[in-house]
Amino acid sequence: MLIDATDLVLGRMASYVAKRLLEGEKITIVNAEKAVISGRREATFNEYDAWMKIRNLVNPRKGPFHPRRPEDLVRRAVRGMLPYKKPKGRSAYRRLRVHVGLPPEFAGHEVKSIPQAHLKRMGTRRFITVGKLSKHLGAKF
Repeated sequence: MLIDATDLVLGRMASYVAKRLLEGEKITIVNAEKAVISGRREATFNEYDAWMKIRNLVNPRKGPFHPRRPEDLVRRAVRGMLPYKKPKGRSAYRRLRVHVGLPPEFAGHEVKSIPQAHLKRMGTRRFITVGKLSKHLGAKF
């Protein structure tokens, strides 16, 4: 299944994708940088900045390491909704592919959207795209 993340709320899309992965489907998400995170821009930036500062006190180079790129942020959101530490969650996570933009190999394929996760259903103007958040965090894509 090929899903276009344009104007889809990240959490709602991730829960839908996690459920389908656990059912055994292979899912590819394209346009990951166009997914949106609801809420005020400053609050979202502050939350992710605090998350990025979490490091090992003894040796910060040992992690934990946090994703900055849009495709990695989307993959991490889906991973948070899977039982990742169990074998079925790991195998489900391996069936997920996430891309920035639309790769040439998917140019002729039918791309689906998730109506229940669309931004129009939220009724808010307060959101930020994953691409802008990624730029704020210092990603180069």
